[in-house]
Amino acid sequence: MNAAAPYLDVLIVGAGISGLDAAVHLQQQCPGKRFAIVEAQAGHGGTWRTHRYPGIRSDSDLFTFGYGFKPWMGKPIATAAEIQHYLAEVIDEHGLAPHIRYGHRVTTAAWSEPERCWTVQATHDGQAVTLRARFLFMCQGYYRHEQGYTPQWPGVESFQGRIVHPQTWPEDLELQGKKVVVIGSGATAATLIPAIAGQCAHVTMLQRSPTFFITGRNSNELAETLRQLDVPPEWTHEIVRRKVLFDQAAFTKRCVAEPEVVRKELLAGVRAALGPGHEAVVEEHFNPRYRPWQQRIAFVPDGDLFKAVREGQASVVTDRIERFEPGGLRLGSGRLLDADIIITATGFNLNVLGDIRFVVDGRPLDFAQTVGWRGALFTGVPNLAWVFGYFRASWTLRADLLSAFVCRLLQHMDERGARVVEPALRPQDDGMVLKPWVEPDNFNPGYLQRGIHLLPRQGSHEPWLHRQDYAADKNDLPGADLEDGSLAYR
Repeated sequence: MNAAAPYLDVLIVGAGISGLDAAVHLQQQCPGKRFAIVEAQAGHGGTWRTHRYPGIRSDSDLFTFGYGFKPWMGKPIATAAEIQHYLAEVIDEHGLAPHIRYGHRVTTAAWSEPERCWTVQATHDGQAVTLRARFLFMCQGYYRHEQGYTPQWPGVESFQGRIVHPQTWPEDLELQGKKVVVIGSGATAATLIPAIAGQCAHVTMLQRSPTFFITGRNSNELAETLRQLDVPPEWTHEIVRRKVLFDQAAFTKRCVAEPEVVRKELLAGVRAALGPGHEAVVEEHFNPRYRPWQQRIAFVPDGDLFKAVREGQASVVTDRIERFEPGGLRLGSGRLLDADIIITATGFNLNVLGDIRFVVDGRPLDFAQTVGWRGALFTGVPNLAWVFGYFRASWTLRADLLSAFVCRLLQHMDERGARVVEPALRPQDDGMVLKPWVEPDNFNPGYLQRGIHLLPRQGSHEPWLHRQDYAADKNDLPGADLEDGSLAYR
């Protein structure tokens, strides 16, 4: 696509799970709109393409992480390869391939009010490419794919082994006979450790503080029953999806209403997975200081992490790192933790709008100074929506809602003859208290605490709230008032 190409109605940035979702909705709800997808990688999938560490899998069930319009036929927790295959089917079934421009890395996006459009600059095979679009749909996620987050520890340069971040896993890494330390205790560590436990001499999960885990079979009894009854896949998918959402909402409410009861239940599940004789291990290494769901709870399918610990292939150490030494890690307790390979499962670097340089009518955009309209549109930024998914529910649930909403918004603009839409604070919003994009007492993982200053703000009342609540959004977004004065059209 070159600069001489006609204007696009919508340009989607990102061909991962959000971008493909947006494309399908545009096809179905706005069939007359011209759209394209630009993707920096050489293929589709986003996270499921760039992350290649052993055992990589979803930490959400595929009945809700999958699309509402395409039934999921496998086990609830899926591997990256299975998810990639699922997305490839979506591309094929909906004829999306001609709309996708792989290897197009967007560098700048400039809005022109006189032209009523975005001019987007990208690079492809070392060449500059210019795209023009009336509306930008940012579906590239919220972290930097090229580089994961690694803290700065003293003495790193002295370590004589190899240091690896899961986000950039090397294909030549040899684990056989090696002592491996995985720094971190989130979903990545819980996935990686059982996948390599049988390959290396021993693997240790080193954590500063414990994480909550839920363990259970990688199956869904309701789905299995419905499939045995030959219920059509579409019905099965929708019924199971609703049941999962109902259970998740009830669990989240309990985490707030009775956190200590839920804590005891979660710890009981870990005790059962570890087996007798591990009571001290549970109390020391799996009993977090924070309340359940204040950080993401990782699901451990079939208890594989705890099986590795139970069988002696893996162990857990809770301590802080004093410094790196040639043969391993010196801990705050004074202990030397021997290591040949250190894997830093320490999280990711948050970005905003794909680290793209945005300019609005000649002025650089400071995204942190904007206020979010239902967490989707932003003051001072015309004709742009950003998909930011859920923390306590599957990302795709919000991607689905926002894709349908953007289509409704575009239809509404056509009906009233508007070329531009932009959120604007109303007189009744004067003096409204502005809060962080996500309040720390609601959800406070490290990557958010490190990057919250980069994100927009939210208000203290509708439509300026970013509630992170699917139960509310599924009713509010489809029925959101587009003529309440908070959206300025021109």
